[in-house]
Amino acid sequence: MPVQPNLRLFSVLFHGRRFDSFNPIRFLSSSSSFASSSSSSSSSPQWFSVLRSAVATADLALGKRAHARIITSGQNVDRFLANNLITMYSKCGSISYARFLFDKMPDRDLVSWNSILAAIAQSADSVVENVQEGFRIFHCLRRSFVSTSRLTLAPVLKLSSLSGYIWTSEAVHGYAVKIGLGLDVFVSGALVNIYSKYGRIVEARALFDRMPERDVVLWNVMLKAYVEMGLEEEAVCLFSDFHRGGLRPDGITMRCVLSGINKVGPEKGKRYLEQVHANATKFSLFCENSDVFLWNKTMSEYLQVGESWSAVKCFRSMIRSKVKYDSVSLVVVLSAVVGANDLELGRWIHGVSVKSGFCSIVSVANSLINMYSKLGSVYFARKVFKYMKDLDLISLNSMISCCAQSGFEEESIIIFLDLLKNGIAPDQFTLASVLRACSSLKEGLYLAKQIHVHAVKTDTVSNRFVSTALIDVYSRSERMEEAKVIFEKKVEFDLASWNAMMFGYIVSNQNHEALKLMSLIHAQGERADEITLATAAKASGCMVALEQGKQIHGLVIKMRFDKDLYVSSGILDMYVKCGDMESANTVFTDIPAPDDVAWTTMISGCIENGDEDRALSIYHRMRLSGIQPDEYTFATLVKACSILTALEQGRQIHANVIKLDCASDPFVGTSLVDMYAKCGNIEEAYRLFRRMDIKDVALCNAMVFGLAQHGNAKEALDLFGFMICNHIEPDRVTFIGVLSACGLSGLISEAFKYFTSMHENYGIEPEIEHYACLVDALGRSGQVQEAEKLISSMPFKASASMYRALLGGCRIKGDTETGKRVAAQLLALEPSDSAAYVLLSNIYGAANRWDDATDARKLMKQKNVKKDPGFSWIDVVRNL
Repeated sequence: MPVQPNLRLFSVLFHGRRFDSFNPIRFLSSSSSFASSSSSSSSSPQWFSVLRSAVATADLALGKRAHARIITSGQNVDRFLANNLITMYSKCGSISYARFLFDKMPDRDLVSWNSILAAIAQSADSVVENVQEGFRIFHCLRRSFVSTSRLTLAPVLKLSSLSGYIWTSEAVHGYAVKIGLGLDVFVSGALVNIYSKYGRIVEARALFDRMPERDVVLWNVMLKAYVEMGLEEEAVCLFSDFHRGGLRPDGITMRCVLSGINKVGPEKGKRYLEQVHANATKFSLFCENSDVFLWNKTMSEYLQVGESWSAVKCFRSMIRSKVKYDSVSLVVVLSAVVGANDLELGRWIHGVSVKSGFCSIVSVANSLINMYSKLGSVYFARKVFKYMKDLDLISLNSMISCCAQSGFEEESIIIFLDLLKNGIAPDQFTLASVLRACSSLKEGLYLAKQIHVHAVKTDTVSNRFVSTALIDVYSRSERMEEAKVIFEKKVEFDLASWNAMMFGYIVSNQNHEALKLMSLIHAQGERADEITLATAAKASGCMVALEQGKQIHGLVIKMRFDKDLYVSSGILDMYVKCGDMESANTVFTDIPAPDDVAWTTMISGCIENGDEDRALSIYHRMRLSGIQPDEYTFATLVKACSILTALEQGRQIHANVIKLDCASDPFVGTSLVDMYAKCGNIEEAYRLFRRMDIKDVALCNAMVFGLAQHGNAKEALDLFGFMICNHIEPDRVTFIGVLSACGLSGLISEAFKYFTSMHENYGIEPEIEHYACLVDALGRSGQVQEAEKLISSMPFKASASMYRALLGGCRIKGDTETGKRVAAQLLALEPSDSAAYVLLSNIYGAANRWDDATDARKLMKQKNVKKDPGFSWIDVVRNL
């Protein structure tokens, strides 16, 4: 089906943008000139000059405006102009508009068919579905009885190569022979390349030998094929025959041959190298220092195609061959080290650069800083930077970026300020790196605003790196209005900015806005990346929007990101937050190699959804897989042991914590104190508390609660005093623990004293939990009337737990009338609460009102309310 773009886009006019250096645009922008041009032919030259300019600059907006002017002027678009418009749209990356024009053309010639085929072949690199579409158009072309040419076969051959099936190329080859183009230099060359790519070296060589004309490019294709197939001897023999064709080898030829020689043994390699040198000398390919140039080019070629280790091996072979490397060699191989992710190798090359004296060259030193930064060694990056005699902007940018990415944000800002003091003008990369540092600092927003002003003054605010960094720093500071202003001013689509906005909305708890942006990206036909999808999944998880999350999961599978660890972890977290542990387990099982984040997410999900036993089982599988847990994993696991009151498993995890040197982490320490207290071992909890170097409010709260639960009110209140003396500011949770300790020990007056001090001394407004503690304290001491008065005077509606505590107080005091009234209020809130019926029945029984006690039990039975049975567990052979 033909693509139907929005035709309103064609009504965009030229006003609002200046093209002072381009006279045809000024001519088109003039309404009088535009009107006068309506009588001219549709093939008026000014349209073609505008379209050529659009193609040369890849300016789709310019091309659309020219097309709009052609339409609004009332001119007829002839076939020649339509062909040029199709070419313009395809070169500017808008295949949908090119196809729309092609489908609407009433009279197509071969140029029309060739143009649309070329457009589809050009877009097939990124959109695989276009390969099949291209073949369909070629089929329609053949049915239309239009004669074809080599320009027709060029895109078809590219589509054949991209299809992944050799038989498509063989079919095109047969068709080319049929129409007399079987030995055409261009067609045959493309077929030789395709056959070589698919390892059909025999067919490639047969076609190569039959060709009447063979240029240097074709010889190089054949040489590369031999080398890639491991036929290095044939490659060298082919190189020896090169001069017989009357052609002169070029640098690519030499790189192919040298690459092949590197793969053979030392004896043959030496002999072949001599032959290559002889031929190269004959062709005057070698001059002074040309060896190092060819080696550097070879390493660069490997680097460009992602073969980092091959580039490193090439450098080692270069040293073994006693070729004098230069600073460019070191810059290239240091980039390869980053790709290989090998710090020790980088340090060895650093030593080579020091030994050769090239480390003092700025470009080499910059590459060393970049290498150490990318491999996470800030120490060595700082050391290189410190001893650099000459610094340029790249040096400063590299170090600022290194510190910003490695958690040394303040140092990166200090370097930036020194840069300004020395009168060096920062560029867009400097500003983007400093803004990244600002986004991680509490006071960074103030500096970010100053940088924003500087960017506006220097006209760099429109740069996509700077604008994206500004959006990021504003959104992380929950200043979404400022971020939105910058975002809406961006003319071109920039996915990084959209991702930053989505993340900002999540930080600001506007998750629905993040999902709206995701929908807009999809609606505009733009392609999301792994960051977009993971962020959208996070937004769905935060909203507990399972249906939206499932849709995003479907899109992830469709876009083939389901094996990406970052995206899969995001989808896993979404299912966990939505409580769909079955889907979470499916996603987790499909992850090829889960990292510690994925394992921890799964463990945390089991705990959050009440399956603590399974959480401990997953941890065991995690250890068997060789993945080391981190501090967050341990804190999560200790929480599971607390819930299960599994003391023995908790001790084992504590041993792992010590073994992996995580015992000093405050979160882990707090979790362990809480676990030991909840498992009944308050002595071990207190010993661990005293050993902790850093005592913060969370750790003290855990200990206060533990002491309170074990009836050690004096110790809990002493600990509260310790907090005050050591300037540890108590929070609302602290007072819940303190009030609980008073209530459990019958210290009523002390409870009211601490309750009053909350607001007076610490500015903490009492919440319903604090009132509940007081009600419980009064109830436990039998002061039922005072507890009722407190409930009626508090600024909250009473909770079920309050009435339950009060009902317990009525049982202690034997107050049947108040108990009956409180039970009615409790059942109004929670009709299925078995405790209300049981407590009321016990109150009546204690007062020898057995008929009322029986009635309470009967009512419970009539309402089909069942008392939850008590349970306990024991540990048998490490199983609960």
